[in-house]
Amino acid sequence: MTDQTQLSRSETTPASESTHGAGSQGENRRENRRTEPGARGRTTIADGVVAKIAGLAARSVPGVQGMGGGFTRGLGTVRERVPGAGGRSVTGGVKVEVGEVQTAVDLSIIVEYGFPIVELAGDVRTEVIAAIERMTGLDVVEVNITVTDVKLPDEEEEEQVPERRVV
Repeated sequence: MTDQTQLSRSETTPASESTHGAGSQGENRRENRRTEPGARGRTTIADGVVAKIAGLAARSVPGVQGMGGGFTRGLGTVRERVPGAGGRSVTGGVKVEVGEVQTAVDLSIIVEYGFPIVELAGDVRTEVIAAIERMTGLDVVEVNITVTDVKLPDEEEEEQVPERRVV
């Protein structure tokens, strides 16, 4: 069996390399270059990485005003105003389950008034799947979307005006 292995190596080694007598160490390096990089180690992608990718992809779709439910948005607002707290969270309203080769995503989104919700959810789903699969190589098995609110045009004006207290 050893003789057959050596024969097959010499058959696959280019003539220029076999005539230089590279030695067994050189042959091992050449064999390693022929194997796929995935076969030489393991890559683990953390849940937080997939959640960030999903959050950024969902927010990039026109018509998505924000992410999360009432409680999540409230915490996000407080977090944005605390100095040194890191600003706006990209993963608010995003939950993921990441396996070795697959992932599932749950999103809570806030839609701008006037956008067709079913079409917008489809666009968000498409964008999230494409971004995760392109960046991680994971197979996205599902993207579940919950619309938690519709942002009305006059609501934006109310949030921009700071509250004044009478003491």
